[in-house]
Amino acid sequence: MDSSNFDEFWAFYMTQHSKPLTRLLHFIGTLCSLVCVLLSRLFSPWLILLAPVIGYGVAWCSHFFVERNKPATFGHPFWALFCDFKMFGLMLTGRMDEEIQRLGKRSASKVF
Repeated sequence: MDSSNFDEFWAFYMTQHSKPLTRLLHFIGTLCSLVCVLLSRLFSPWLILLAPVIGYGVAWCSHFFVERNKPATFGHPFWALFCDFKMFGLMLTGRMDEEIQRLGKRSASKVF
């Protein structure tokens, strides 16, 4: 995926997260990562090492076993991380369905 801006990458990212279970597992992975960061501040700085292991582990399993595609992190790690937090925020605020509908109106040719 070669995109020139974040909005294009976001549209592509969402095509790679088309199934609700994939998005749910990403949400859980991100939440667990944030909890690891918090716990590392409270108990032991070493716990922060669990954040990416748990977060990416859960997310990548969703790609391999649910979506059956390659995680966007492999090609664009920083944009994928930003998109993951954007998706987490949209899900947390209940606006994910609205965003999916908005992006669904885009033609596939504009995504790639």
